[in-house]
Amino acid sequence: MVNVEEERKYDLDAGIGLPDLTGCLPAGGRVLARPAVTLRATYFDTADLRLARAGVSLRHRRGDPKPWTVKLPTPTVGIRHEISRPGPAGTIPDELVALLIAYHRGAPLQPSATLRTVRAVQQLRDADDQLLVEVCDDTVTVLDGRRTRASFREIEVERHAGRRRLLDRVGACLLDAGAVAGAFTAKHLRALGTAATEPPELPEPGTLPPRPRAGAVVTRALRAAIARIVEHDPLVRLREPLPGGDTPVHQMRVGCRRLRSDLRSFAPLLEPQWADPLRAELDWVAGVLGAARDAEVLRERLRATATADPLAPLDAAAVARMDADLAARHEEALQAVDDALRSPRYLALLEQLHSAARTPRLTAAARRSAQRVLPALVAAPWWQLVQGARDVRPAGRLNLGAPDEVWHAVRVRAKRARYAADAVASVIGGAAPGFARSLAGVQALLGEHQDAAVAAETWLAIARADPDDHALAVTAGRLFERERTAIRATRFAFPAVWSAATRRGLTDWLPR
Repeated sequence: MVNVEEERKYDLDAGIGLPDLTGCLPAGGRVLARPAVTLRATYFDTADLRLARAGVSLRHRRGDPKPWTVKLPTPTVGIRHEISRPGPAGTIPDELVALLIAYHRGAPLQPSATLRTVRAVQQLRDADDQLLVEVCDDTVTVLDGRRTRASFREIEVERHAGRRRLLDRVGACLLDAGAVAGAFTAKHLRALGTAATEPPELPEPGTLPPRPRAGAVVTRALRAAIARIVEHDPLVRLREPLPGGDTPVHQMRVGCRRLRSDLRSFAPLLEPQWADPLRAELDWVAGVLGAARDAEVLRERLRATATADPLAPLDAAAVARMDADLAARHEEALQAVDDALRSPRYLALLEQLHSAARTPRLTAAARRSAQRVLPALVAAPWWQLVQGARDVRPAGRLNLGAPDEVWHAVRVRAKRARYAADAVASVIGGAAPGFARSLAGVQALLGEHQDAAVAAETWLAIARADPDDHALAVTAGRLFERERTAIRATRFAFPAVWSAATRRGLTDWLPR
């Protein structure tokens, strides 16, 4: 189970007490003060603080039922994923060591900081005694053996069942009392000092100068895709959904695909003896993730297609049998992902990715102006897409009889053109961002076409595997017809999205 921790931090002078927070509560609520407790936590990291520099923490806190805790960063400041596990103080659970491999990459984990915290807690509860917000008044001592190396006071306001505006009211009350909004810096980072603020092993994509060189733009695109892979690696291992219903398998696979596509589209700017082996390894891991993602999509699609028409319900038992078949496939695919991510081959890929993010191997052409070089590199996949689109819409007429494989080939080209446009749109400006958005529409529509085509064949294949189950055969046939109806709808919708992508002026910046 992964908890999502949302908190805010404040600094308050030692001589100032916490204000009365009763006025922040909804009607009937109360503030419950808990007795102060003393916590002792030991943080673990590599010798060069790879975890801390990446915004990750691994600690053992004495006295907790699950004393081992990992905290992972999210794109939103103040919100982190929190994973806790049981285990003795001297031995880091193997699961957590594996969970963080994308950050430590096999380097030994050792104690890096020990903190003693005297914590006084005030709980804000509603009329039903539900915990809304917890305010922790922490006096922290940084220990070096038995000696005190430093100390500081920190107020943490953590959201539980309360709404975000309650956090705002509590924060305003603290500020009125003399508190200062603190930077979102974890306690152990404050304890570790400047060494923990060194740049992370994985450079951030960063911002570009007004007139960047082509290599800078490509480097930013590569770093963004690599960050996406690394960020979702631990969440894939945990098999937990993301907020909003997306999955880490999907996001990690997208990172692999974008990186692979960028290495291909911008190949003239990259040394081939460096880029080609990296692409080959990305093909491998994307393929493993793809099997798990396909199973995810099929299970979601089965539920949606089976319930699409409430007035024509399908046999519930047959649908359940089909879902059980897909669940088994999904579990098998996830196990293959687990095996791949624990392999020496994947560990070597992580090293390649970190090296690629730090120092991509660029050619002399990458030193030229982005405005001069990049349009031609985006044009190549675009004109390949235009050529492919003629197979499904020859002479401006819709070819409804084109095989599914032909439509899928157009989708693959659309994805590559879209990724290339995304990478350069903000630098090129003008019509480029709109062009990238229109390609996203083409890709999304053709993605729906492909999902429906794969699903249609899957439903029939499940039924063929059990030919004596007539209810299953009828249900699969009805699902198949619904998917073919969806395919026909996407084909009829294609001219509109294609016209949006090819409208006048949108592609004038692309050379022929």
